[in-house]
Amino acid sequence: MRRFYLIMAILGAAIPMYFFAQFFFGPQPVTTMDFLPALFANGASGGFAADLFISSFVFWAYMWSRRESGLAMWPFVLVNLCIGLSCALPAYLYVAAGRTTNTVT
Repeated sequence: MRRFYLIMAILGAAIPMYFFAQFFFGPQPVTTMDFLPALFANGASGGFAADLFISSFVFWAYMWSRRESGLAMWPFVLVNLCIGLSCALPAYLYVAAGRTTNTVT
């Protein structure tokens, strides 16, 4: 499973970045101030954004509940905020699976 998590973390960074690059560096370049209105431009994009915010919050709460495992949560929160949940969640699972494997063997 670790290889799968690693591949998903890489894809989870690359694919959203492709779309963000199109948005920020497209034919009509925009600023970060244009991002929030575009994020909620219509019901569909607003729904996806709300889903992402809620899912990210649940992910943070889950990591907080697992803090006794010794796995620092701040790097994954940072990845979640800077890249996205599609990278942060599989990256967390990759690292956590490695810790479990090392503990078991």
